[in-house]
Amino acid sequence: MSHAILLISCSDQKGITAAVTDFVFKRGGNILHADQHTDTHANTFFMRMEWELAGFTVPRDKIADEFRSLAERFRMDWHLHFSDQTVKTAIFVSRHLHCLYDLLFRYKAGQLPGCEISLIVSNHPDAEALAQQWGIEFLLTPVTPQTKEGAEAAQLAKLKEKGISLVILARYHQILTGKFLQHFTNQVINIHHSFLPSFAGGSPHARAYEKGVKIIGATSHYVIEALDEGPIIEQDTARIDHRYSIQDMVEVGQDLERMVLYRAVRWHLEKKILCYGNKTVIFD
Repeated sequence: MSHAILLISCSDQKGITAAVTDFVFKRGGNILHADQHTDTHANTFFMRMEWELAGFTVPRDKIADEFRSLAERFRMDWHLHFSDQTVKTAIFVSRHLHCLYDLLFRYKAGQLPGCEISLIVSNHPDAEALAQQWGIEFLLTPVTPQTKEGAEAAQLAKLKEKGISLVILARYHQILTGKFLQHFTNQVINIHHSFLPSFAGGSPHARAYEKGVKIIGATSHYVIEALDEGPIIEQDTARIDHRYSIQDMVEVGQDLERMVLYRAVRWHLEKKILCYGNKTVIFD
């Protein structure tokens, strides 16, 4: 059964919740989920409303037009989605494949609602056999300083051809340029360990081991041009101690990366995220 999902942000003022709820009620809608938050510091109101389309008296292609006058009254920034819309997705990966394996398993298990993984992109051939096994097109684009511009052009052309609207960086060890990202505002999700900025680079676990860290974490965020500075979607941590070897730390970190990335991707697909400034609101 298809649902309508409305995401709203605007200056906080009286009557918003009542007006939106009344809009749905008067047109025969059955509200399934409603969540709201007010950032008192920014004086900004956020809301997510989801209702059944069965019995709703306004055709789905007319809902936006019908809602527009209410949105203008409160000067809302708003987006209307439908639960049965397909989100065509590309996964970018390099040589660490644990997040890719996890996403493919969850995809086939139906745990990524509305997602259609149409493409796997890599700067290395390691994931090609896996893509073939799962029947997903694979695009190999080796990247060097000399070939980066051409590689991104090839990637963007393929993404456009496939109608991709979500890009997941499942341990893709390349920095996307502003030219690439301008096509996917808040549509590129990244995952990385949470040792940053203390242990950046290629061997963070070894240096964290030498330092004797007591917590390992993972962070998933939307990608912006400033490296690892995009709006954070989800984070998690695990405690460790002196008994953990470097390999133990790697395994704990990979488990966290898999789970944190999955949550971020699922919430994005379920339209549970609103970005404002460089922050996110994650609705229940």
